[in-house]
Amino acid sequence: MSTSSDDVRTVVRERYGKAAENNGSLCGCGTCCGGAQDVDAIAQQIGYRLEDLKNIPEGANLGLGCGNPLEYAQVKHGETVLDLGCGAGFDCFLASRDVGDEGRVIGVDMTPQMLEKARNNAVRADCANTEFRLGEIEHLPVADNSVDVIISNCVINLSPDKLQVFREAMRALRPGGRLLVSDLVLRRPLSEDLRNSVEAYVGCVAGASLKEDYLALVRDAGFHDVTIVDQSVYDVGLEVIDDRLRTEALEAVVSIKVRAVKSVA
Repeated sequence: MSTSSDDVRTVVRERYGKAAENNGSLCGCGTCCGGAQDVDAIAQQIGYRLEDLKNIPEGANLGLGCGNPLEYAQVKHGETVLDLGCGAGFDCFLASRDVGDEGRVIGVDMTPQMLEKARNNAVRADCANTEFRLGEIEHLPVADNSVDVIISNCVINLSPDKLQVFREAMRALRPGGRLLVSDLVLRRPLSEDLRNSVEAYVGCVAGASLKEDYLALVRDAGFHDVTIVDQSVYDVGLEVIDDRLRTEALEAVVSIKVRAVKSVA
């Protein structure tokens, strides 16, 4: 596929817009960063508890994640949480319970259909401490030094400018704030066929960085204490990718959770 930033964003926006309309399906056969039709089963496989799934609005979980970023985020009552690429609001609604009435959760997504779905979910759940904003994760619609915790779930790999994403996260966090992202990275370089596959890109593979390069980008953005707190083989599905390339993708991709901190000084 074309590597220009505008082309990448157009493809991702179109495919994820359709996913919102089709309750998670990016194609006729499955979902990105998932693939099975049972989204609750996907969520439990990647680290969510059954209790979590019972406490979110119906339709918030689209099966598009690759881990549970909140598992290590240690969100506290009264904090402000920002979700990069919030989709239909799954992680936002879970975080809203942790921050309580005195806290705040902001979800940002560039796909209007996803935001419409998230906002409707918030109304149904009477979730007054959560809001959803249209925007790109490379240009966050939030003020400087305004959030305590930033989370993201299988989204940054889709960005054509990952360093800018992490720089924006640094800008938005208050001193001492923390970043916790779940994402797919590569254990080895991909073949040209896989790198150029549109399906592999929207399937969270072709845009992924090598693991050490990904961590270096977080550090280059100014974060400290950059740590992989969890890593696992990713084998949930990836049916969105052509069968010819799927074996290579499964062997190359790994799911990681990365924690980093913005210095107080």
